[in-house]
Amino acid sequence: MSKMLKGIAASDGIAIAKAYMLVQPDLSFSQVSIEDPESEIKRLDTAVAAASEDLKLIKQKAAENLGAEEAEVFEAHLTILSDPELMGNIGDKIKNDKVNAEAALKDVTDMFISMFEGMTDNAYMQERAGDIRDVTKRVMSHLLGVSIPNPALIDQEVVVVAHDLTPSDTAQLNRKFVKGFITDVGGRTSHSAIMSRTLEIPAVVGAGDPTTAITEGDMVIVDGINGDGIINPTAEEISTYEAKAKAFSDQKAEWEELKDAKTVTADGVHFDLAANIGTPKDVAGALDNGAEAVGLFRSEFLYMDASELPSEDDQFEAYKAAVEGMNGKQVVVRTMDIGGDKELPYLPLPEEMNPFLGYRAIRISLDRQDIFRTQLRALLRASHYGQLAIMFPMIATVNEFKAAKAIYVEERTKLIDAGVPVAEKLEVGMMMEIPAAVMNGDHLAKYADFFSIGTNDLIQYSMAADRGNEQVSYLYQPYNPSILRLIKMVIDTAHKEGKWAGMCGEMAGDQIAVPILAGMGLDEFSMSASSILKTRSLMKKLDTTKMKELADKAVTDCETNEEVIALVESYMK
Repeated sequence: MSKMLKGIAASDGIAIAKAYMLVQPDLSFSQVSIEDPESEIKRLDTAVAAASEDLKLIKQKAAENLGAEEAEVFEAHLTILSDPELMGNIGDKIKNDKVNAEAALKDVTDMFISMFEGMTDNAYMQERAGDIRDVTKRVMSHLLGVSIPNPALIDQEVVVVAHDLTPSDTAQLNRKFVKGFITDVGGRTSHSAIMSRTLEIPAVVGAGDPTTAITEGDMVIVDGINGDGIINPTAEEISTYEAKAKAFSDQKAEWEELKDAKTVTADGVHFDLAANIGTPKDVAGALDNGAEAVGLFRSEFLYMDASELPSEDDQFEAYKAAVEGMNGKQVVVRTMDIGGDKELPYLPLPEEMNPFLGYRAIRISLDRQDIFRTQLRALLRASHYGQLAIMFPMIATVNEFKAAKAIYVEERTKLIDAGVPVAEKLEVGMMMEIPAAVMNGDHLAKYADFFSIGTNDLIQYSMAADRGNEQVSYLYQPYNPSILRLIKMVIDTAHKEGKWAGMCGEMAGDQIAVPILAGMGLDEFSMSASSILKTRSLMKKLDTTKMKELADKAVTDCETNEEVIALVESYMK
């Protein structure tokens, strides 16, 4: 009999395939005394050899799917496995202390890890600690006879089942085989949800307990349109969902016809529909989905995908590839937005009680100007090759924006003086995601060339509710009149100063929010590329005069999130 799971629809589409459990195994063990050290060392050697074979295969697959650079991390892991000092120490511990291989492995590697982590002035050596941790886990799994999931090795169609998916997990997923995924935790704005839309893979997140309810190899249906998961569906359920999948595919084909069309409403008003991207590779997907611009290039992924701070030239090449790839359409790059839940192993940040309210984004850039100036120079150099704009994240005060802009002006002047070509006109704007900045928008609009509303953070800061916390997820209310008032305020203050206002939070592609935002006069809607054609199709049906009336009612007459939804639904009939 099939079992139903209810979660949050994170990425449209239907997937039907066998489950692949991306769940970390239990690697606990007991320390025991041994009589025969030689046979214990032999056990260790066998486990090391098996781990080495794993890594060779993973390296080969990573090189095929992700490129040679991504595969290099596994070469570093192979080097650690063949390190005579490390392996010799583990063998000596087994012989001298007469302990089992598991205990010796853990003791010796823990010592090396803490030694490397202590090298606070050497980012490269600190990173080796993480590599040793990974390698230890792999050898331990072979000693204990349990398997570690390797998403890079998936070679048949699967639905990935996980507690949550980290950015590095999703980087290893091969779209050819991963048909969908379902997770225990997460919301529409969690990284796993955003990545699923970028990869255009159907996904259901926050589904409770799929990792305990589902077993490896179970047949699973993921309905990313309604947020349902079905375990071991009946033949009848499979045929029903195959029909739904076909209907969705037909709908997508209909939207495809709008790929080269302008985004124009029923009464002839034009809006820009842009894509949110993480790397230059995403540009192809943005154009395939009819993007009129890139409204958000999350530059932090260049930092997260590297093993050390990316150089000015590496960044320049990435930004240049993105602007050239967009063929003259605007690309808005957000400067490094690290902190909160986005960490860099080579840039240790202080332990904080509330990292989302702490040392992050522009606060790090203004403090670590060496990193910030390098990024700004790379951006300025790339601006010569297309239409590039820059925006600063997490601006709370006028002084922060002025300070960031002053550093930008200094670097621009230096490059021009050195004869380096940069764009003559380059817009510098800011993210509107802190309520204090919204309330001061009339002043900020004098200095910023544009505003881009980051609703994911604006909602969590306004509601004082962490968007990753399941206990308060009910407070993630994008249509709450209080949030709508803040958004309207941003748009109005920008327009009053003759500036444009965009939105790059997930709300920009939300089909309930779009009619309200159009009525408020939002200029640019930037979203996951997979939402663009669906939104363009919706825009064709809207009359902006009626939508303005709808937006005014939503802001003044409605009291709750639910009332706004009902109001939109009644208008859209």
